[in-house]
Amino acid sequence: MSGGGSPSDRPLGRGRSKGLTILVTIVTLGIWTLVWSYQNGEELKKYRNDGLGGAIYLILTFIFAPITMFMMADEVGKLYIDDGQPAPITALWGLWILLPIIGLFVWYIKIQNCLNDFWESKGAAPAAGL
Repeated sequence: MSGGGSPSDRPLGRGRSKGLTILVTIVTLGIWTLVWSYQNGEELKKYRNDGLGGAIYLILTFIFAPITMFMMADEVGKLYIDDGQPAPITALWGLWILLPIIGLFVWYIKIQNCLNDFWESKGAAPAAGL
């Protein structure tokens, strides 16, 4: 396991509404993806004590967003593997970028489902909202 300390004393991420994430992303013309990438990247790094972290995800998403799709999917998969579970997602999920527009929705929903499920399994509050 990459994370330091026992799983119970590591900071948990928080669940996020998939619908609200997509809605705010559309309303802000994609700017919300920067915030979302930062938040999730930071939570992953704090929990696993490994990974890119929020600032790197923010930069990657700003400069060349498709990289984020591969890197975050890989880190979420490692989150599960570190916990002794099969990875529900791998870096290959980044290939959804090849399917314009709908691929982004599929990717965001899958990533957020995996993150929400993991955090909730560790005791975080369920995502609220849409």
